[in-house]
Amino acid sequence: MPRIIDLSKPIQFNAQDPWFMRVKIKHKAHRSARWLIRFLGLPFRLFPPGFSGWADDTISHMGVHATTHIDAPWHYFPTVAGQPAKTIDQVPLEWCYGDGLKLDMTHKADFDPITVDDLKAELARTKAVLTPGMIVLIQTGRDRFNGTKTFAEVGTGMSKEATEWLIDQGIKVMGIDQWGWDLPLRYMIGQAKKTNNPELFWEGHLVGREKEYCHIEQLVNLGALPVSGFKVCVFPLKIVGASAAPARVVAILED
Repeated sequence: MPRIIDLSKPIQFNAQDPWFMRVKIKHKAHRSARWLIRFLGLPFRLFPPGFSGWADDTISHMGVHATTHIDAPWHYFPTVAGQPAKTIDQVPLEWCYGDGLKLDMTHKADFDPITVDDLKAELARTKAVLTPGMIVLIQTGRDRFNGTKTFAEVGTGMSKEATEWLIDQGIKVMGIDQWGWDLPLRYMIGQAKKTNNPELFWEGHLVGREKEYCHIEQLVNLGALPVSGFKVCVFPLKIVGASAAPARVVAILED
């Protein structure tokens, strides 16, 4: 039997999340449906014994980027190399299932970007073979801050060059276990203002203006994975026209 490792964070309300990304869910008890059933025409006397209605839940607020999710090319820019960018419902499902490869970047300090040399050094250290079509997962260890106020404020991040290099190796889908793909958002903003450099902000994401790719953000549990020898499944919700979608990301290991 294969072993399945869950790489997705729970979807739940967390007051520590940034205000614009808080998930709000209303859980409805079983009895809450009894009057709906009665309105639809079934008298209470004909309810099955012990049955008072079904449980239900409503998500009243959840941005598509609020939990473990995969970004579509449309998220980065309206076009890719001059052609319309794919929305999440247009991303081929073939991209979303394949051999996995984990690259350990836990040694990278906060705000120190991951470079091409970092990726090549880890491949050399592990003797792993990178092949086109793989789903590459970047382990930073910052998933330990998940659910805390500092989650969005700490981390390393993929540089423009490192992102381009993976795409040039034939990688269409890649992911990371921190809040975002790039260096932390506030840090990027601060550095761009400090240096007056318009090339600094969102440099990893904006590779998508010229090279088509998707990345997964807010993964968890990458430390439970080997370097290779597993499959990754990251099927997004089919939200028409969306820039991203939540996904239940899992790794599948054959015993």
